[in-house]
Amino acid sequence: MKNQEFLKKLYSYFSLAYLLAAPVSFLTPLQVTRNYGGDVWRLTMIEVAFSTGMIIGGLIVAFWGGFKNRIHSIAFAILMMGVCTVLLGVILNFWYYSLIMALFGMVIPLLSASTIVLLQEKVPEDYLGRVFGVETMIATAMMPLGMVLFGPLADLVRIEWLLLVSGLLLFIVTLFMFNDKQLLKSGEPKENDQ
Repeated sequence: MKNQEFLKKLYSYFSLAYLLAAPVSFLTPLQVTRNYGGDVWRLTMIEVAFSTGMIIGGLIVAFWGGFKNRIHSIAFAILMMGVCTVLLGVILNFWYYSLIMALFGMVIPLLSASTIVLLQEKVPEDYLGRVFGVETMIATAMMPLGMVLFGPLADLVRIEWLLLVSGLLLFIVTLFMFNDKQLLKSGEPKENDQ
C-alpha cells in the first residue's frame, strides 16, 4: 500500500463513496414505510428491484466489460450511484422509485468488477489477498460509520434531504476522481491489452 500511491487515492475515494452510500443502503426501507406505507410487498419490491438490477448489470458487464480505463468505469458507477441517490430523494411515485432502485443495482457490478480487474492488473500477485482484504475492511467499516452519522439525522430531518445531500456529495467525489490524473493513469490498460 505504501508503494502504490494510486491505491491510497482509490481507497480514499472508496471510503467516501461507501460512507455516502449508507443512506441508500439502510434508510430507503424506512423512507418507503414513511412515504408509501409499511406494506410488506412494498419493502419486498424495492429489494427485488435492486437485486434484479444487479443481475441485469452483471450480465451487461459480462458482455461489455466496462470502459477501457478502469477508473472511468469506477467513477461512472459512483456517479450513477449519486444520480440514483438524488432521484430517490425527489421521486414521489412508488413505481418510479422501484425503477430507480433497479438502476442503482445495475451499476454495482460495474463498480465491483472494474475494481477487481484493476487490482488484479496493477497489484503484484503476492499482495492481492491483503489488498482485497483492505478493500473489504473499508466497505464493511464505512457503511456502519455512515449510519452512525445518518441514522440519528433521519429522526431530525427528512430522509429525502439526506439522500439529496449524500447524492450531491457523491457527484463531488466523482468530479475529483475524473480530474485526478495520477488515478486516471493507473486505470489505463496495459500496452499489450489495448
